[in-house]
Amino acid sequence: MKKGIHPENFRLVAFRDMSNGHVFITRSTANTKDTVEIDGVEYPLVKLEISNTSHPFYTGKVKLVDTAGRVDKFMNKYKKHLENRK
Repeated sequence: MKKGIHPENFRLVAFRDMSNGHVFITRSTANTKDTVEIDGVEYPLVKLEISNTSHPFYTGKVKLVDTAGRVDKFMNKYKKHLENRK
C-alpha cells in the first residue's frame, strides 16, 4: 500500500441502523454531532438509513421502501399497462 494516503485521525465510532436499531462500533473518520453511550463509554454516533442487518440483499427479505409516495405515483401512472400484462 502507498504510504501517506490513509487518514490517521480515525477513532471508534458507533453506527446505528435507524430502521431496526442495530448498533455496531468500528473505526471511522466520519464527522458527527451526536453521541451515544454504550456499556458506560461514550462514542460519536453516525445514523444510517440501512445497513447489512436491514438490507434485503443480506437479510433475504424483500422490503419496499417508499419515499414521498414514489411507488404510488408509479403505480397510478402505469396502472393500465400493468393490468394488461396480467
